[in-house]
Parts: sequence; structure tokens; C-alpha cells
Amino acid sequence: MNRAAIAETRGVKTQCPVSDGMLRDAFESPGDRTPTELRAAYDQRLVETIDAVGTETVLNETELDEETVTALIDGEAPLLTLDEAAQILATDENLPDAESIAYEARDILLMGMSIAVLDVEALASGIDDELEPKEIQQKIEGRYPISLDEYALIHQYIEQRKR
Repeated sequence: MNRAAIAETRGVKTQCPVSDGMLRDAFESPGDRTPTELRAAYDQRLVETIDAVGTETVLNETELDEETVTALIDGEAPLLTLDEAAQILATDENLPDAESIAYEARDILLMGMSIAVLDVEALASGIDDELEPKEIQQKIEGRYPISLDEYALIHQYIEQRKR
């Protein structure tokens, strides 16, 4: 079953390919960027969504406070989880719901680990043990929140190793 079929069975709007979500093919050469540069690219994508739908829409349709949304707009990198970022993206009516966007983002990591032949121990070692293997596994599986900074760190390392 391809991603579009999976998305359709999960109730995702089919007029928008799932690949237009948070990350898949949205950022050029993530393995060639630093985690900080990748996080900045994620933030830019979020700001583009906020600009398109309006700050009020984001505040009304997400669990984020005004201070966090304003910080993003002002070019800061506030503490955000993947799920919160997905909530912002989901305010765009052309994108899937927040749960589907976050699911896809985590799937990118899992698929990348498979392609790069990485297990959580190797991944932890590769990111200089900034996160423990068990912690990485729980965050990638969605059992614990993953911050955008942690996501960028893991995403960048996996993409770098896929070569």
C-alpha cells in the first residue's frame, strides 16, 4: 500500500499529497545542513503557514499561546514539539490533519533509519549521545514528545548517513 492509500484510509484529505506535509521532500538536502539550519528551515515553513492562514487562525485552531506564535514570526526558535508544529501546519486547509502530519514526520525518521541501516544505539552514538537510545525510540514512535530541535538533530544525522 502506498503512502497516498495509507493516508486515505486514515481520513487524510486526498486532494493534497501527504508528501506536502511537514518534511518529506520539503527541504533540500537535509543531510548537508546542520541541525540548527534544518530547524531554521522548519521554522520558516511554519511562518509561511502562519502568514498564509493568519495569526488569529493559528491561535484559535492550535494549543499554542500568542507568545510562541509571535516568537516564530519574529524569527526566534521557540521551544516547540513536533506535534505543535504539526498543529500549525494543519491550519492550512490544503494539508492533512495534525496527527497525520506528525505521523508522517516520525515515519520519515523510521524509514530513514531503515535505509541508512541505523538502530537506535547507532543513532544515539552518532548524535554524540545527546539522547539515550530508549529515549530516541520512544520519541520516534510518538510515545513521548519530540522537540523540533531534537527532530532536526535526528533527521539531519539520518539523512547524512543515507548516502
